[in-house]
Amino acid sequence: MAVKEMTELNQALRKYFGYDQFRGDQEKIITNILAGNNTFVIMPTGGGKSMCYQLPALLSEGTAIIVSPLIALMKNQVDAIRNVSEDDSVAHVLNSSLSKTESNKVKADITAGKTKLLYVAPESLTKQANIDFFTSVKISFFAIDEAHCISEWGHDFRPEYRRLREIFEAISNVPIIALTATATPKVQQDIQKNLNMVDAKVFKASFNRDNLYYEVRPKKNVEKEIIKYIRKRKGQSGIIYCLSRKKVEQLAEILRVNGINALAYHAGMDASTRGKHQDMFLMEDVDVIVATIAFGMGIDKPDVRFVIHHDIPKSLESYYQETGRAGRDGGVGECVAFYAYKDIEKLEKFLQGKPVAEQEVGRQLLFEIVSYAETSICRRKYLLHYFGEEYDASNCSDMCDNCRNPKEKTEGKDDVVKLLHSVNELKEMQRANHICSFLAGEETTEIKSYRHDQLPHFASGKDKDKTFWNAVIRQCLVSGLLSKDIETYGIIKMTNRGEEFLKNPVSFTLVKEHDYSLDSDEDIVTSTGSKDAFDEVLYQALLDLRKQISKEKDIPPFVIFQEGSLKDMSFQYPITAEELTNIQGVGQGKARRYGSPFLSLIKSYVEENEIERPQDMVVKSLVNKSGLKVQLIQNIDRKLPLEDIGKSQGKSMDEIIEEIEMIVNSGTRVNINYYLDEILDEDNQEEIYDYFSEAETDSLKEAYDEFDGDYTEEELRLMRIKFMSEMAN
Repeated sequence: MAVKEMTELNQALRKYFGYDQFRGDQEKIITNILAGNNTFVIMPTGGGKSMCYQLPALLSEGTAIIVSPLIALMKNQVDAIRNVSEDDSVAHVLNSSLSKTESNKVKADITAGKTKLLYVAPESLTKQANIDFFTSVKISFFAIDEAHCISEWGHDFRPEYRRLREIFEAISNVPIIALTATATPKVQQDIQKNLNMVDAKVFKASFNRDNLYYEVRPKKNVEKEIIKYIRKRKGQSGIIYCLSRKKVEQLAEILRVNGINALAYHAGMDASTRGKHQDMFLMEDVDVIVATIAFGMGIDKPDVRFVIHHDIPKSLESYYQETGRAGRDGGVGECVAFYAYKDIEKLEKFLQGKPVAEQEVGRQLLFEIVSYAETSICRRKYLLHYFGEEYDASNCSDMCDNCRNPKEKTEGKDDVVKLLHSVNELKEMQRANHICSFLAGEETTEIKSYRHDQLPHFASGKDKDKTFWNAVIRQCLVSGLLSKDIETYGIIKMTNRGEEFLKNPVSFTLVKEHDYSLDSDEDIVTSTGSKDAFDEVLYQALLDLRKQISKEKDIPPFVIFQEGSLKDMSFQYPITAEELTNIQGVGQGKARRYGSPFLSLIKSYVEENEIERPQDMVVKSLVNKSGLKVQLIQNIDRKLPLEDIGKSQGKSMDEIIEEIEMIVNSGTRVNINYYLDEILDEDNQEEIYDYFSEAETDSLKEAYDEFDGDYTEEELRLMRIKFMSEMAN
């Protein structure tokens, strides 16, 4: 009988989907559903979850109701099922996007027994009219896709999902299959309890995706890094995730300006645009989608070669699910996340104002993503440990940045002993942050109020900082010496293995962790500033050339290009007029007027010295032509007082002058004579103008000293703008 069943299932698999054999536990899962049992499937993204309810639905009498959280996902799944059937009625969507006529057509097909799979949003399922309809037709089973939405500990909790069980019971007493790609042991327990299916047979596939490469980079110069990365993978499909819609739009535009075929996708766009962009990505009319997490759930594009997180997500579940959209065809998928702790602080602010329990859950999930980002142990091992799976890091085969570039290792036996003693002394009632403060000897308000500063082991690790002790706690959790109690929002407890270690300490290797607090944007070269090392030989040659041209034209050197611009040239080595406009303080006007001899010099220098130019670091900025700068120039053309212009833009006089200086320095003429005539008489203007004509530098301090304070700094700045505008542009 079993052999016959297997054969029939394989024949059905071949008939509907064209496959000769099942993957993993698919066959066992389908057999369990067809036998009328409740089933719980935990399977990583790309593991073949959809098949687990699609095939039994096609083989069963009646209609299977599939609860799904996203319209995009439903559309994708319905299209896929219709492709394996001769009749489009085999699968339908029932949600708020349908007209009344379309809804009636769906219901007619279900009543006629034509529809095997009906995808519904939980909101549609709660409508009484729909409940009444479903009680009148044959339902084969209920499937809940993205079942983690049921759990408040899941990364995408949706309150309406918690009503599903009562609705199912009101409709029909049929089996339930719950499916998710991201369930920690806590979330799994929560789902089963809420759906009243603790009797369900659980099928849990390994969460390991051995074809995915995981990497976390410090969030420095992130747009340039992303452009460099994508240019090296020309023609490959990729997804970039950002947390805000504004950043999605902005980044997609920056990529397009830099010659990358990219589109935006977020929930704020109208449905037809979203659908169009999704289809263009699937049809390979576009290489890269920049999206919020609204994109990708259920998108079955097998050859996504990279997933980039511009912003670190809110939880490890989100991260795992989003990275799981890479490499579904079994080919290598690269998962690169950019991390800065200030992003975590932003996410923490979003939690404010929410119920206390929700805040605690949110903070705990953020703590886990920070731990993942900052860890120096195998990322795959850390990720799988989070999902309750043990993994031998030696199997990673350099498929994460930490295994590929191992960090410094030290003997940590004594430190681990100190930590375990402290956990015991604090009666296993504190979270990681408190334990770290306790070991480092920080006299926080909490520590003083509990009188923990009076305990023997207080400050026993004061020779190390909190960052170090956090790393030790993380590594002890992964090694099983400590455990974290999720119910109490992350209280650290001792395990039996930890007790054993305290009785008989053995060697323990600690891996030195990366300190991301040292990574800031300040020392990074961008197209608007250069503070990093530049080519001093070239810089000197450019200074000499500037001096020569200034003598020929009888104008001060700073009028031609300022020193910051020359330093940026000495880093970026521009050799075309277009590249020159990416240099700090160089607009198109200035590039045309003075650029040619500088470009010739740089080109010769690059060729003679066989210099590999960092042109992949040079990223075109978005020129905000429609923004406040154009408005500012227009208002000056209309001869409005600068104070009034400032008020209209919510800026101080100082900020307005600074903006005009930037506009003029990049090569645009601005005529502020009307304003100068109001504040300085003609002789004064002439005196200051003559000074700048002969000055060696455009320094305001030197100008102020020259006139013994006769003119204010503001007056001197405005006259310098007039001089630069007329002479340089």
